[in-house]
Amino acid sequence: MALRHAVLAALLDEELSGYQLTKAFAAGVANFWHAKPQQVYAELARLERDGLVAGREVVQEGRPDKRLFRVTGKGLGELEGFASTAAKPAFLREDLLVQVQAADRLDAAVLIERLTERYAFAEAKAALFEERLRRMRGGLDEAEFLLRGARVGPYLTCRRGRDFERANRDWCRDVMEVLRARQAAAEEA
Repeated sequence: MALRHAVLAALLDEELSGYQLTKAFAAGVANFWHAKPQQVYAELARLERDGLVAGREVVQEGRPDKRLFRVTGKGLGELEGFASTAAKPAFLREDLLVQVQAADRLDAAVLIERLTERYAFAEAKAALFEERLRRMRGGLDEAEFLLRGARVGPYLTCRRGRDFERANRDWCRDVMEVLRARQAAAEEA
């Protein structure tokens, strides 16, 4: 997947300025595609040049003018073409996993500290995703929303983000338990 497809997908629901898009990107797309704001702005310029999005100038009083972007028919075709290709499997590149791989030669207390930090981060991020999911559902329970909700795609990707962070949290907890148990066994020996 290229950044262009993530930007096109983020623009499907409404016209957005570059600023609004970077905020929406950070809130909704970041759980599966990371991009810095300057990358998003550069991609918007390329998409407009290629006719995949259309921009229009909006004059504002008391603030700088802004450009709003929307997906064009050609852009929707690009996204449809992307969706028709086989998805490549994701590969995990994670510093903490390298540290755990070397756990037998590292200070367990320091590693437990890193795991505790990641646990707290994952817990907080999972809670944010859960709140976002609740807001998307409105008054519907999940099963009803999945059948009748207006836009299920953003909901499903947000749910994946929540589940990913929950899995990270649970893995950190499990690794900390193993390391603590090994420390205790070593002290008894």
